[in-house]
Amino acid sequence: MQPIDAFIVGVPKAGTTWLANTMSQHPQIQISDPKEPNIVSSHKGTFDRILMEPNWLDYENYFTKNGLRIDASVHTFACPLSPKRIFNKIPDMKFILCLREPISRTISHWSMVRDTKSDIENNVDWSDFSIAWSDDRLKSSSLYGECMERWLEYFSIDNFLIIDSNHMRNEPNKILSQVENFLNLNSHDFIINLQKHANSASNRRPLTTLGKLFRRAFSNIPKTIKKPIVNKLQSIDLNIYSMPIISGKPKIRKVNKNYYKICSNIVINDLKKFEKLTNYSTAHWISEINQYSSDSNQIS
Repeated sequence: MQPIDAFIVGVPKAGTTWLANTMSQHPQIQISDPKEPNIVSSHKGTFDRILMEPNWLDYENYFTKNGLRIDASVHTFACPLSPKRIFNKIPDMKFILCLREPISRTISHWSMVRDTKSDIENNVDWSDFSIAWSDDRLKSSSLYGECMERWLEYFSIDNFLIIDSNHMRNEPNKILSQVENFLNLNSHDFIINLQKHANSASNRRPLTTLGKLFRRAFSNIPKTIKKPIVNKLQSIDLNIYSMPIISGKPKIRKVNKNYYKICSNIVINDLKKFEKLTNYSTAHWISEINQYSSDSNQIS
């Protein structure tokens, strides 16, 4: 048996969390637990980079049921080492690629980093958007054409199902049906809840001092004890980190049109490359970018 059957990849802030959790309802599917084991990719998150070769046997620690094994490590797509690593191990791998308009994605990702202060924790300051954009750890996930070019050196475009997060939000049943067909699964009657597991700005509450102490203490609990607690909280859809004593009100930032002007030339040229490589139309994203370059909108 191969260690993994499919990947949910793409970019941060493009709906992969919602998709993975909704797909987990399917009796023929098991999603990695946690969602992002980050075994194959050298990108272990926004900032962490570890070049060590993957230990494919580690996947046995992230699946406990029978069914199609799906790794939902989103940072796999932007990692330059992942295509060759996966091809050498499983050359017929299938990828569900979740994307969204790249500049809004960049701004949302940047806002998440600022809200969680993970830039400061990693000894960088992304308070200035232009400085953050110049950092490849933010920019690389928004250059879909550049990333896809590397993947297509090893895999056929037929190995990819490309999903626009807007379509996922507006036509969830249609998208889930496409996923089932792509993975050769039986049809399942999914329970659709677009708010549940949606990793939006309104859910990113800054931790209080007590919240930080609680998170540190909880992280030290052995996994065998912690897992049943987490599963129980998830089953009743309770996020303890949303409690007022644990976290404060989230910050909702307004998008400055200058953010779009900073990124637009590079991103539009890259989207044209992506369309040429995949035959997936990016005209709607380019139109949005041109529109938002002259307007200011609010992050969602």
